[in-house]
Amino acid sequence: MATREIIEAPDARLKVVSDPVTRFDDELKALVADMFETMYDAPGIGLAAIQVGVPLRVLVIDLQPDDEDAEPELCHSHGGHEHYHQPTRREPRVFINPEILDPSEEHAIYNEGCLSVPEIYAEVERPARIRARWQDADGKLHEEEMDGLMATCLQHEIDHLEGILFIDHLSRLKRNMALKKLEKLRKAA
Repeated sequence: MATREIIEAPDARLKVVSDPVTRFDDELKALVADMFETMYDAPGIGLAAIQVGVPLRVLVIDLQPDDEDAEPELCHSHGGHEHYHQPTRREPRVFINPEILDPSEEHAIYNEGCLSVPEIYAEVERPARIRARWQDADGKLHEEEMDGLMATCLQHEIDHLEGILFIDHLSRLKRNMALKKLEKLRKAA
C-alpha cells in the first residue's frame, strides 16, 4: 500500500472521462488499497481513481461514522483544557463501474468539498435518494437504495468518473470565485 498524490484543479486530467474496469485482478486490488490509504491520509470520505491519475471507474468511500460504543479519546490538551473527540469506525466501501439508477425527484442540498479542490466548500443540490449498481473488487454485482450523505457522496464521486467536479455544478460566478480562492490559497502556501 502507498499514498498517492492527489491531483488538484485546474489539472486537465480531472476532466478525463474514466474507462470501465474490465480486469478484476491484483493490480486493481492494489489500486483500491492505495486509494483508501490516500483518502484516509488526506483525510477525506471519498476518492475516485482519476484523482490519483488513474482513469478507471473506481471509487472508494468511507463516511467514517462516529463509533458510539467507543470511549471518547483525548485528542489534545490546550491551556489546561482537555479536548476529546468521538472515535470513528471505518466502513470502507469500494464501488467499481458504478451507475445511478432511478434518482429521486426530491433533492437535497449538502455543503460539499473535494480533495481535488482543497479548502473550497459550496452547497450543491442533488437527488436525495438513488438506487446504485456497482461491482466490488472481485467483480460481484451489487445494487442498493441510498439516501443522505452516502447518496450525495456517491453522486459526487461518480461525477469525477465523468470529468465533472462539484464546482462545475455552481454558477459561473461562484465557480470562478472558488477557483480564484484556490489559486490564492496555493500562492499563500
